[in-house]
Amino acid sequence: MANRQQPSSMPIHKYGRYEQVDIPDRAWPGERITVAPRWLSTDLRDGNQALIDPMSPERKRRMFDQLVKLGYKEIEVGFPASGQTDFDFVRSIIEEEGAIPEDVTISVLTQAREDLIERTVESLKGARRATVHLYNATAPVFRRVVFRGSMDDIKQIAVDGTRLVMEYAEKLLGPETEFGYQYSPEIFTDTELDFALEVCEAVMDVYQPGPGREIILNLPATVERSTPSTHADRFEWMHRNLSRREYVCLSVHPHNDRGTAVAAAELAVMAGADRVEGCLFGQGERTGNVDLVTLGMNLFSQGVDPQIDFSDIDEIRRTWEYCNQMEVHPRHPYVGDLVYTSFSGSHQDAIKKGFDAMEADARAKGVTVDDLEWAVPYLPIDPKDVGRSYEAVIRVNSQSGKGGVSYVLKNDHKLDLPRRMQIEFSKIIQAKTDAEGGEITPKDIWSVFQDEYLPNSADPWGRIQVRNGQSTTDNDGVDTLTVEATVDGEDRVLTGSGNGPISAFFDALQSVGIDVRLLDYQEHTMSEGASAQAASYIECAIDGQVLWGIGIDANTTRASLKAVVSAVNRATR
Repeated sequence: MANRQQPSSMPIHKYGRYEQVDIPDRAWPGERITVAPRWLSTDLRDGNQALIDPMSPERKRRMFDQLVKLGYKEIEVGFPASGQTDFDFVRSIIEEEGAIPEDVTISVLTQAREDLIERTVESLKGARRATVHLYNATAPVFRRVVFRGSMDDIKQIAVDGTRLVMEYAEKLLGPETEFGYQYSPEIFTDTELDFALEVCEAVMDVYQPGPGREIILNLPATVERSTPSTHADRFEWMHRNLSRREYVCLSVHPHNDRGTAVAAAELAVMAGADRVEGCLFGQGERTGNVDLVTLGMNLFSQGVDPQIDFSDIDEIRRTWEYCNQMEVHPRHPYVGDLVYTSFSGSHQDAIKKGFDAMEADARAKGVTVDDLEWAVPYLPIDPKDVGRSYEAVIRVNSQSGKGGVSYVLKNDHKLDLPRRMQIEFSKIIQAKTDAEGGEITPKDIWSVFQDEYLPNSADPWGRIQVRNGQSTTDNDGVDTLTVEATVDGEDRVLTGSGNGPISAFFDALQSVGIDVRLLDYQEHTMSEGASAQAASYIECAIDGQVLWGIGIDANTTRASLKAVVSAVNRATR
């Protein structure tokens, strides 16, 4: 079919094509991520600086403690030379005994000015493990417009800054501090690759990485400018061409301007990146930094340990929302209110069948569902693994079908409706949602179900209410049933005979002019143990109507009689 789209009036002439990287033998497309990279959280620096209302010291501390609890071992805690607030926060966590675990490295950011470098290093006095992160912009537009300098001028800024960091670290930090260094050619995505490599090599010539002396080279997508594949090509090129590679931690720092930061980070790791910098839930400047939670959970969903504990994702979210004074979007991957929820009828039916199949497989193999490989349609992970319940997996609106409604009844009330009864009840719910619009809650579904199928003895409805019954079986196997009942408001004693209690009850109903014929009968236990109850489902033809009824009782015979009453009363209601 021909493309019927028409040219727009958008000013596309203002924008040029992003330069591709020529790597005919690129290796990253054949790589797989089989182990988690090193993570650095920059929530307290890059994330905080992007807030309309930056975090108070108390909120910063709460975020720091959350990051430590989750298992992050590298945390950028601020820009201490930017102001007293950040400086004081860095000092507070260093000076408080036990605030920074021994295996956690804090990182601080600085520009390449001597006064800022001195203040930054000063903030780290007494730290057990600390990294100074120095950056300067290297892209052509910054060289021309911001700094008005040549390539050599920009390279010299990085070289001089590195030398100053080393001098002040030696001067101000004691032997108790395990000192590390990180350099970022800011706006790497717009910097010529040859020049980015030249600057990084010049920085390494000063720092002299080697055995036991790692340097972190961070290549930031300060503004995301290309497809993730082109970004991966740039990383692979740097990965191949950097000298002293075994002493370099190659780090990726994606932003989300094109909406592909997660893919860019994953492909960069495939292309050689050792470390990923980002923020929880993608907080950060403009469209945000890469989302560390999504990255970690993507690994988890592929059977790779993220080495970060996301098992209580709602607690992580609550802390994040409090500290950032922002809300997580309801469709945000893995954490949003609606991400494990299906409204579509076909999706709900598939989910229900998936759960049923998992339970059946577990029973057949004599194991628990948690011992099996996860395989439920439309649910990439088991919500329980991140602390979510199944309550919100299926929600019902006018687009929902029998699968969603029956899932709610089975999950919440242990009622496994026969297929044709599912169809019957879903039509009742459909009529309600069509009439009223919007979503119907599990509580409302149960209320409608009770009203339709389970008459309350305190507020009875329908032609017949049964109080007591007694059944006997003669030598020929014929059952005689006697029941005390109220029929059309009048107390009666009904007697009937048949091949089993249900047949006998049908015969008894004939005496009051109710003609009932059995079409289907199913039952199941609702729980185990001495107090277990049974649910009985009966499909009947009653005076030309085909209807289902349900009965619940600890005694299966009483449950089946209640199911007959349920169907009869529905027919005459």
